[in-house]
Amino acid sequence: MSENAKIVMETVRTADHDRYVSALYAPEDKRDALFSLYAFNAEISGIRDRIREALPGEVRLQWWRDVIAAENDGAGEDDGAAEDGGAGTGHPVADALKATIAAHRLPKLAFENMLEARVFDLYDDPMPSRTDLEGYCGETAAALIQLVAMVLDPAEAPRFAELTGRAGCAQAMTGLLLLLPQHRKRGQCFVPADILAAAGSSPEEFVAGDGGPGAQRAVAAMIALAREHLAAFESGASALPVSLRPAFLPLALSRAYLGKMESSRHSPLDGAVRLSAMRRHWLLFRGATRGWPDA
Repeated sequence: MSENAKIVMETVRTADHDRYVSALYAPEDKRDALFSLYAFNAEISGIRDRIREALPGEVRLQWWRDVIAAENDGAGEDDGAAEDGGAGTGHPVADALKATIAAHRLPKLAFENMLEARVFDLYDDPMPSRTDLEGYCGETAAALIQLVAMVLDPAEAPRFAELTGRAGCAQAMTGLLLLLPQHRKRGQCFVPADILAAAGSSPEEFVAGDGGPGAQRAVAAMIALAREHLAAFESGASALPVSLRPAFLPLALSRAYLGKMESSRHSPLDGAVRLSAMRRHWLLFRGATRGWPDA
């Protein structure tokens, strides 16, 4: 393994341990590509945490757009250009990503849409509606799953695009619920305004103090929405070929997280909801070896 590959792998291990473990269940010759995709996701999803102001954050997203746009997909070029993705940037994650895009002929539009969706993270604008939230989840988590699936098995991946959408919504919504204390602390609200209105709340009230009397109802509605997408994914997950299983492995944790959130002792409004490392590893191992046979 090259020094850059080690840096990329360590980035994922530190920033997104569950996806790191999931990637270890992929074939060895696919892991570096998966780590590059997961490291890219960690880089862009964490911009708000590292850069406090929106404008520098947008500049960083534009840098990634430029890196990806400059990547040579190898069409009409020699094999060497296709393998290394063109000239290096000096940024280990960016260079690894460029190589992955070139080697697996991944669609640049998916990355462009992912970066555009991440602009929302930089501001405190409320999420307008459930439809907007599902679109955000589709362009971020679902797109990442689909890209990983294309690396693992490009022939089979397109068959499961609809299932990928459901998986991405379930995973992203679960993740947003886990991050609820952090988002509320900085005045950011990913709970859609129409769900808040139905719960008798508003984005402004939800992020203030204890969230107001409608906060628990809004959280319950978000959990129900995540469960709806998770159930839709699980109903078709038994058809997934073994080759694609690692792309969906993080979903093995969603049901456990949602179940814990529904406990009155573990409301996402009160603090971070956690699963022990042992339980997470067990759920990922079970998903990797059994899939979703009971779905």
